[in-house]
This record gives sequence, C-alpha cells and structure tokens, in this order.
Amino acid sequence: MEEYHRPCDEVGFNADEAHNIVKECIDGVLGGEDYNHSNINQWTASIVEQSLAHLVKLGKAYKYIVTCAVVQRSAYGFHTASSCFWDTTSDGTCTVRWENRTMNCIVNVFAIAIVL
Repeated sequence: MEEYHRPCDEVGFNADEAHNIVKECIDGVLGGEDYNHSNINQWTASIVEQSLAHLVKLGKAYKYIVTCAVVQRSAYGFHTASSCFWDTTSDGTCTVRWENRTMNCIVNVFAIAIVL
C-alpha cells in the first residue's frame, strides 16, 4: 500500500498535524481492505467521523469540514478540486491522498477559525 501526499497548505492551523490524524484514520479504516462497493458508505462515514472527532479533541478554536471520496482504481483516474474564500491568515486546508492496489481515497479538511 502506497500513500501519496500533496503538501498541505500551512496557514493558520497545523496542517501537518491534521494530515497525520487523517492518515491514521484512513489507514485504520481502509488498511488491508480491497474495494467493495457495499462498504463505501460505511468506510467514508467512519473516516470523516473519526477524523473530525480527533481534530476537535485538539481543542483548537476552529470549525472543521471534512470530506472523503473513495473510488475504485481504474484507468480513468480520479481528479478533484476545491476553492475557498476566507481569511488565509487564520483559516486553512489540508488534502490527504491515499491509495492501495484497488482504490483511491481523498480526504479534505477545511479549518475555519472561530473568532471570539
């Protein structure tokens, strides 16, 4: 199993920490599994719920949005994009790409600072 990582944008939150949290969640859910369409909803829900729970446990003043896509590997590839309009001095994003021989997974974390 190989993991491909596009560097996370280091802005107002610790993107490396978020990347490590998400990678552990993906490994815990998908590690050792082969693509199975009937498990996708359960797998994606587990990945986003676990990632979000661990991010919230950090106790930082952020609202988080976590998205996850899992697709069967094919010759057609898999491409995603996102765009945000926010305060780049405090808000941030991190994308984790993961794959094994049967599937690809992309998780996006968006962190929006809570201004008190």
